[in-house]
Amino acid sequence: MWSYQHQHFNVHQIPALNDNYIYLIEAKNSDILAVVDPADASVVNQACARLGKSLTHILNTHHHWDHTDGNKALKQRWNCTVIGAADDAKRIPCIDIQVSENVFPKLDGLNIQILDVSGHTLGHIAYVMDNALFCGDALFGAGCGRLFEGSPEQMWQSLQKLGALPDNTQVYCAHEYTLPNLRFARDIDSNNKELESRIHRDTQTRMKKQPTIPSSIALEKATNPFLRPLNDTFIHTYATAKHIEENALDVFTHLRTSKDRW
Repeated sequence: MWSYQHQHFNVHQIPALNDNYIYLIEAKNSDILAVVDPADASVVNQACARLGKSLTHILNTHHHWDHTDGNKALKQRWNCTVIGAADDAKRIPCIDIQVSENVFPKLDGLNIQILDVSGHTLGHIAYVMDNALFCGDALFGAGCGRLFEGSPEQMWQSLQKLGALPDNTQVYCAHEYTLPNLRFARDIDSNNKELESRIHRDTQTRMKKQPTIPSSIALEKATNPFLRPLNDTFIHTYATAKHIEENALDVFTHLRTSKDRW
């Protein structure tokens, strides 16, 4: 378990399954202890025991089993409150509170915003608090989620929302996919010096069995292929090389299709 400090809370990062990350959010000024996307109830219970605290809330970003599998057991163990998207309430196990971009959850000591980031799934949401983003499978280290349910237009709209967050926002995504994502990024953005620096740095990090996550919005905008279409120069270079229309959506769509086949 790795821990990170923010103004109003601490984040405890728990590895789970093969490459998942589960996050415990421990409020500094209240008894709130919330878990984001509990793939495995047992490791969450162990972390709660280490902290000596009771679990009060579950925050789900989307319905996939590797984000919700612990919901039922944790609710039975702690009688905690399950929060998820109103637009996906039927697929979130044990959901108690439905939230949206217009309806935020109220947790004592935490100021939480909700972003609709549909694309990977419909009804996928992200939680923003202080300078921390909990984005599930919408955005990864140097990547983004596959489009299982949404359209390229929806996903690109979602990524633009994430790219508009302050540069210092810490990106707490749900999987350790960074190194394979970076290999794809190098293939399509080979002259990016900041990308080369990240590849070196993150490779060293993984060799030490440390997480490459959290990253930051600034780093993702500079090195993540799926946020690079926010940059006009990248759009021009990529569109010219691939003989496609010179606009962000077409470039994103081509990138996503290319990654799916890569």
